[in-house]
Amino acid sequence: MAEEVYESVICVKPEVHVYRIPPRASNRGYRAADWKLDEPAWSGRLRITAKGNVAFIKLEDKTSGELFAQAPVEQYPGTVVEAVTDSSRYFVVRIEDGNGRHAFIGLGFADRGDSFDFNVALQDHFKWVRQESELAKQEANQSTAPRLDLGFKEGQTIKINIGNIKKKDNPPAGASKSRPAGGGLLPPPPGAKGGAFVPPPGAPNPAPSAQPPSAALLDFGESPGNAKPSADLWGDFTTAASRSVVEASLRTSSMSACTSILHYSTLV
Repeated sequence: MAEEVYESVICVKPEVHVYRIPPRASNRGYRAADWKLDEPAWSGRLRITAKGNVAFIKLEDKTSGELFAQAPVEQYPGTVVEAVTDSSRYFVVRIEDGNGRHAFIGLGFADRGDSFDFNVALQDHFKWVRQESELAKQEANQSTAPRLDLGFKEGQTIKINIGNIKKKDNPPAGASKSRPAGGGLLPPPPGAKGGAFVPPPGAPNPAPSAQPPSAALLDFGESPGNAKPSADLWGDFTTAASRSVVEASLRTSSMSACTSILHYSTLV
């Protein structure tokens, strides 16, 4: 089924004048001064319609709308509508009666703005016709041209190189992380006694060494109440038995301190 073409109205002017024109005297064009401008042959309304690529200039009665004459325009500028050489308000139009007969008449506008609108309406229509023709040619060329196949063929692969990406250096297998020097022990805080060990945070405190009570070191088998005063206060420590007891106590304290140091080292 063929697509139906609608007729549209592109310009309407309520008052125009038609003149009888003499034959062209030369190839320079028509002149409106040669017409009898004060005696128009007809006055009425002008409508320009478009149907497909063809524009129709229709001269109609103002009251009844009866068609007086029409001019089919297939190209503009062209031979159907010509502007006169001495005015912008007058044109020469070739009209047809539908039976193959045609005649040239003079067409004039009372206002210069109406003549400008008449000219622009025809120009815009045929500008649209040219654009549609170019689009149709482009579509025809695209349909006949071979299509570009950008799809992957079976088994085809591509390789993408992405730059500026740094790889992390993995340590060799079996390599262990180096431990900081000093076994991880912190230096003693200021004011600490030399040789004292400070346990790290979270480590259990070493058990204090068992020290014999001072009374046991000075217990010589006699109660303090029965002890006889002596003129020499240090005389009791000068005997061999007293020296042996003191030396044994000192050795016990030294061994307890060593045991605590070994126990702390094992925990660390």
